[in-house]
Amino acid sequence: MLNFYPPYLGTGIRVNEISPDWHFMRVSMNLRWFNRNAVGTHFGGSLFSMADPHLMLMLLRILGKDYHVWDLSSSIRFVKPGKGRVTVLFQIEPEMIEDILENTKDGQKYLPEFTLEIKDQEGEVVAEIKKILYIRLKKKR
Repeated sequence: MLNFYPPYLGTGIRVNEISPDWHFMRVSMNLRWFNRNAVGTHFGGSLFSMADPHLMLMLLRILGKDYHVWDLSSSIRFVKPGKGRVTVLFQIEPEMIEDILENTKDGQKYLPEFTLEIKDQEGEVVAEIKKILYIRLKKKR
């Protein structure tokens, strides 16, 4: 269903793979006339959109309904012009889940930082995205 999300339809972003346990996701985008910038490479906003909102959605699925999970902040660093197909991999390791559970067990907020790399077809980094998520165990009523 993520592939029918209107901002993704408009940029050509595709969710190619999601593991059954939601610990892994692969997202890609081909260079097309509608997602090019003035110099013929990937539009930076489209590259940035490739990383949103997947970590949040993955952690919502992994942690379940007892947790608040929100995107808190994001930043992007452009490394080189993106041409052709670009891909970003999302991987949430079991150690990260253990870390989240440990840091939220008493109801405190936790702000883990993730670094994502958008790579071209040759495996070279096109952009680096840093994301900080807000995670907190919901209060019991």
